[in-house]
Formats: sequence, C-alpha cells, structure tokens
Amino acid sequence: MPALLDPVLELLTVRGTVTEAEQITARMRRLRIEDEQLAGLEVLPGQQVRVLVGGLTLRTYSIWRYDPSGGLELCVLDHAAGGPGAQWGRTVAPGDQVRLRRPEGTFTLRPDAARHLFVGEETASVAFGAMLAALPGEAVVSGCVETATAADRLPLAGGDRLDWVLRGETSLPDAVRRLAPEPGGIAYVAGEAREVQAVRRVLVQEAGWDRRAVLTKPFWTPGRKGMD
Repeated sequence: MPALLDPVLELLTVRGTVTEAEQITARMRRLRIEDEQLAGLEVLPGQQVRVLVGGLTLRTYSIWRYDPSGGLELCVLDHAAGGPGAQWGRTVAPGDQVRLRRPEGTFTLRPDAARHLFVGEETASVAFGAMLAALPGEAVVSGCVETATAADRLPLAGGDRLDWVLRGETSLPDAVRRLAPEPGGIAYVAGEAREVQAVRRVLVQEAGWDRRAVLTKPFWTPGRKGMD
C-alpha cells in the first residue's frame, strides 16, 4: 500500500487485529477484531462497517456483536462467486491486521416499535442477530429467514420465533404472505435487491403496511461488482 496513502487511511479508518476466527455456520465465519481504536464507538444494532479486504478494495459487513471495550465481531459469508470479499473472509486468520471504516448505516433497530418483523436471507441474518439481541425478551417478534440449507442458519437470539425457510421450497414474498403479518409495527427487510422490493410490495400493497414502517436494505445484486 503506497506510503502516501497512509495519512489518509489513518483519518478515514481505524485499525484492528483479528483475534478469533471460527466457522459459525456451514458457509459463514465469525471474525473478532480488537484494538483500542475500536473502544467507545457509537454502534446501533443493525449497522455495518466497510473493511479494506485487499489493497484499497472495500467490502461492507454487518456488525454481529460490539464490545465497547474494543472488540467488534463480523460474520462473513463465503459464496461461489469468490470475489475479493469472499476470498478475504475465507483466508483471514488470527493475528492479521485489518483496517475498517467506523460503523455506519440507518438500517437499524427501532426499539420502541410495538412489533418487529424480520424478513431476509443469509446476508441479512447478521444484522437481524444484532437487532434481536438488543430486544427485551418480551418484545413481539416474527419473521422469516431464507437459507440455502439448514446448516446455514445463524444462531440468532430469539431465532425460534422466526420461520426458517429453505431456498427453492418457497419464495420470501410467499413466506410473508403465509405469515400474514398485521400492520402496526416495524418491518426490517434485507438481502438481495429484487427480493427486498418484492417483499416490500407484499407488505405495503397487499398487507396494508405504511411504507414508512418498512425499512429496507439491499445488500447485494446478482452480477454487481463490489458486492462480492
């Protein structure tokens, strides 16, 4: 990395060291990154960080857990496309140095909502995990999460209150129709861009949700560079 870029990177990023790496699902690794620069950050459940995964290549990952004393955890999905993000997630190991941007994003938990609906797939489940962990046990939670196989399901707090569906058996829009969620809470819908929009249409046009109560986050689009 050119030395002239170092001052810029120091301003735009924080540094950390990978201290733990474990296979948390069949295709996802949990990475813990620690450093004093990571202490005391303002992190809202559902936010993300942008990580330098090689040279100046940035990839975005939802925050799985945050420790205010200086620890941050990501869950990185491996996939067949094998881009720079997937390669980094597959090979990064304890002791490796990492640069990342500070937490950002508005796709975050609305803790005061009367009910919480979560709809998405593997890429969304990391953010959902952080949101669910921040909710009290008595919170009214429902939703559906799609995965390729049962072995791809993240261990989510309160995950037993969600419907888990396998890809190919039904679509997420149909799973939402079957769930028939009543309006009156907040919906968190994330994942592949076209599926996100299809679910949003079901909630707003068919189920009568206020469009302002449906928070969406397209994490990826087939064939789009920068999302691999």
